[in-house]
Amino acid sequence: QVQLVESGGGLVQAGGSLRLSCAASGMIASINNMGWYRQGSGKQRELVAAITRDGTTNYADSVKGRFTISRDNAKNTVYLQMNSLKPEDTAVYFCNADVTTIRSYGWNTYWGQGTQVTVSS
Repeated sequence: QVQLVESGGGLVQAGGSLRLSCAASGMIASINNMGWYRQGSGKQRELVAAITRDGTTNYADSVKGRFTISRDNAKNTVYLQMNSLKPEDTAVYFCNADVTTIRSYGWNTYWGQGTQVTVSS
């Protein structure tokens, strides 16, 4: 019903920047919260940043001041601007969205397939 597709990952040197995008498509009626999670090698998935429909944001302490989450509701897209990247930011980054579809009565959570971000030292 709903697909989330991330883009923008890659390999970057420490101190560099990347901008991730995640576009939602399908039978979407409305999207509430959207967020970015990451999962490093041997670690559990953790919240990086989240944003409500009206633009309220929250960040993991480890990325605060370096990453910025934003969204374009008209495009059903969420972004993650990552600056001053560190090797410890290396992970697979996943897009997440709470979505109600045209024929549903409640909210469902959807995940993207993930995009690899590798930061070299």
